[in-house]
Amino acid sequence: MKKFLCYAFLLCCVFLLFACSGNFDYKQNLTTYNLDVEYNDDEKSLSGSEIISYVNSSKNVLKNVKFHLYPNAFRENAKASVVSKSNETKAYPNGKSYGNISVDNVKVENENSNFEICGEDENILNVSLDDDLYPNDKVQISLNFYVKLPNINHRFGYGNNAVNVCNFYPIACVYENDDFVTKLYNSNGDPFYSEVANYNVNIKYPSDFIIATSGTKVNETKENESNKVSVQAKCVRDFAIVLSNKFETKSSTYNKKISINYFYYTDPTPEKTMDLINEVLRFFEEKVGEYPYSQISVAETNFVHGGMEYPNLVLISDSLDSYDTYQMVIIHELLHQWWYGVVGNNEFNEGWIDEGLTEFCTIYFYEKHPEFNKTMDRMVKASTNSYTTFMKVYKDVLGSVDTSINRPLDAFKTEPEYVYNTYVKGMLMFASIYNVVGEKKFVNALKYYYNSNAYEIVNEQILINCFSKGTGRDLENLFRSWLDGKVVIVGM
Repeated sequence: MKKFLCYAFLLCCVFLLFACSGNFDYKQNLTTYNLDVEYNDDEKSLSGSEIISYVNSSKNVLKNVKFHLYPNAFRENAKASVVSKSNETKAYPNGKSYGNISVDNVKVENENSNFEICGEDENILNVSLDDDLYPNDKVQISLNFYVKLPNINHRFGYGNNAVNVCNFYPIACVYENDDFVTKLYNSNGDPFYSEVANYNVNIKYPSDFIIATSGTKVNETKENESNKVSVQAKCVRDFAIVLSNKFETKSSTYNKKISINYFYYTDPTPEKTMDLINEVLRFFEEKVGEYPYSQISVAETNFVHGGMEYPNLVLISDSLDSYDTYQMVIIHELLHQWWYGVVGNNEFNEGWIDEGLTEFCTIYFYEKHPEFNKTMDRMVKASTNSYTTFMKVYKDVLGSVDTSINRPLDAFKTEPEYVYNTYVKGMLMFASIYNVVGEKKFVNALKYYYNSNAYEIVNEQILINCFSKGTGRDLENLFRSWLDGKVVIVGM
């Protein structure tokens, strides 16, 4: 009887924990970015001012603050390559083009400050502080910046149909292990890493354009031939913008609280796409936890890869070869709102954490929606055969192959090696764990992982511990065997 009561108590606690999925408040005392930007379509440029109320979230006393300058990776003769050689033609259909960012008028607490453009390749802005910044204290840093957009089908740049203004402003580097993380841009994966922050953004742009952003529109005015919108986004890891004078739009409200906005120009069945977005939100709120923001936007755009996730905004490529693939990319990118958006990780060092789990959750969605005629079993078998074939060819060409998953982006020799180990093998790893523990325990682990780490940054060990606790199984060795490349994968 006592044993039964103990189990009943534990089950009640678990129920209460998971019944509160997503009902968590935003983090407080966050860095705030106040941005005023103007897009000039004739020059394909942005001019802007930025006021950062920077909070020292570390345990150290800081004498400086460093910011990423991602647009400088798009400079001519930059050390970093923004696309792989195999994707250059697709990325630059009109020939090579370049962009950059310049910064001036840097002030700390309204006083001129010493600053330098540094890093491995002019990719870091280092701002000196006159006074020590203690943990949990904040300092105001202001600056002006000018951005030149390249003609490239990428996250940052303009194409024939749209303008992608992503990773465009100085954003604070994460401070950990007694230093700022200042990794160089890489063509593999998503070379970004940031903490959640609050954003207040004013954007001026030509009136013949329609705008999609990471935030919620709070005000809009017209001024001659320009529009100006004010947007807010709370507790998000980044802020992105897509502009197009070709956009058509669809909007709806999910669950009476979340605005769904769809921006497109080629989709012949936008209502069907809207239904899919609604169902992804419904299903993963049920299986993982509540989507905690007030809006989500999906934007079709010119993009060299299939899609890209940003908080409250996902980019879907207009060059995908079928509507079936278009749907799959939408599902994957929307799932990143949970894995990367709310639960963050270092995408440069541990890209598998969000990509592998997101890829698995995509096939889990299909498994539970038979109308798509894509079962988990068939998708796992196809991915297993694809992975083993690729690795065999890769080994035949190079003589040896590294099959470990947990590597930084710059440790993968080629983009296909990164994709097959991070996405494909990462998905197979989570599928293996799903089969070992069963659906019910796996879903419990997803909920536990999500609720335990909302708005935080996780690493390999945190994820393993959460899945072990959420399933009630010690999964350390199973995870390690996959991550270290010890598991032998045989085609089916």
